[in-house]
Amino acid sequence: MARYLAQIIVMGVQVVGRAFTRALRQEFAASQAAANARGRAGRQSAATSSLTGMTLQEAKQILNVSKLTPEEIEKNYEHLFKANDKSVGGSFYVQSKVVRAKERLDEELRIAQQNKENSQTGSHSQQHPET
Repeated sequence: MARYLAQIIVMGVQVVGRAFTRALRQEFAASQAAANARGRAGRQSAATSSLTGMTLQEAKQILNVSKLTPEEIEKNYEHLFKANDKSVGGSFYVQSKVVRAKERLDEELRIAQQNKENSQTGSHSQQHPET
């Protein structure tokens, strides 16, 4: 009786061990894919920063946005652009910084959208065989 109980316990541990190993492999593959996607997005963002001469953080501070939503960016851009118009006593320099900040954030939104589309098309074409 004790021998049968020991065999049942050993078989149960083996089944759980295999399931755990399979889940661990799947999680590792998913985290690798996510890291690769973040790496591409990070490189694109860094390239955009060097081209525009403005970091993402700086652009967000200039337009006073916390989240990258087109509505919030456009609303704050319109307000700051009008408030810094030279005809109302504003500064052309500040107005140009507002324009550059909007361009930088628009480019970041474009990169995010492109990466989202790439990840969606990539996930549909991949097959996950059961092992």
